[in-house]
Amino acid sequence: MSFWRHLTRPPWRTLGLLIGILGVLGLGFLLWSPGKTVWDGRHDLGSNGLWLQHGWLGDDSWFERNQRDKTRFRDPEKVQVLSHRLNTHGIQYVFPHACPTDSSGRISPVDPVQTELFLDHIGEVKVLPWIGGVLQVHCFPSSPEWRATFISSAVDLLVAHPRLAGLHLNIEPLPTGTPDFLLLLDELRKALPEGALLSVAAYPPPTRWHPFPEVHWEEQYFRQVAKRVDQLVPMMYDTSLKWPKVYQQLLASWTSDVLEWSGDTQVLLGIPAYEDEGVGYHVPEVENLENALKGIHAGLSRYASLPQHYAGIAMYSEWVMDEEEWGLLREEFLAR
Repeated sequence: MSFWRHLTRPPWRTLGLLIGILGVLGLGFLLWSPGKTVWDGRHDLGSNGLWLQHGWLGDDSWFERNQRDKTRFRDPEKVQVLSHRLNTHGIQYVFPHACPTDSSGRISPVDPVQTELFLDHIGEVKVLPWIGGVLQVHCFPSSPEWRATFISSAVDLLVAHPRLAGLHLNIEPLPTGTPDFLLLLDELRKALPEGALLSVAAYPPPTRWHPFPEVHWEEQYFRQVAKRVDQLVPMMYDTSLKWPKVYQQLLASWTSDVLEWSGDTQVLLGIPAYEDEGVGYHVPEVENLENALKGIHAGLSRYASLPQHYAGIAMYSEWVMDEEEWGLLREEFLAR
């Protein structure tokens, strides 16, 4: 009988019910606040990171190919200005671009004089050249010959410039479970000079919001990488999300997962400060410094005290951050 009554119910009642349900859901979404704003700097430890552009260390051939002005970088005053920026924003680790490797495995060359000048004037900041490239285009970790050349040229860089703190490795994309990457890490670790840090641009946990396994690492694989390195910098962006609140919630969840899965390995949470307009993987109105910080604050606020291996955040990237973003960083993250 109830079935027949349903069929004879006036359609406006059903429509009214659907509108009511949608209204409740819409109101719930408007009231939902997954992110958190923190003004007191409680999550800033003064040990943040920043990805730097190629020109700070790059050799002459890079400037010639890209028709760039060397004087923008090869000037002690320019480096000192950068050093002041880093010091006033709690940045302890920098990753100057030295990519891509060539197909044989040799890393991108740096200018030796400029590298020493940079180290002379950058202060106490730890400098880890950012090496790697695109998987199966520049990087072939399954090849023993490629790994040997890559490791040899990377170690040569550290030997030639012993004040470099270590290396920051970034291969993209890198599907979860890739065994040859673990082998590369093991071999690179054995070859590094004593005291040199091994940092990796890591991938965040899987999520239903972005089901692409080549740019997410399952827990087991994340833990395997963590055991082999000194520092993890998960790239918590390029999610294709179109809703700021969903991105904030995702970063809150990722913050907890990454810190749990990292064991004792130091973590810098990588966040976006760039505006790649018109690409499917990034919506600047969603993936930006403000929303990322709100998500991270929410995730870190779940802890009674910050985990010992949490070191801070890392911004991608120095060459696109404007004064408004530096100001936002000071207001909504840094301890003052």
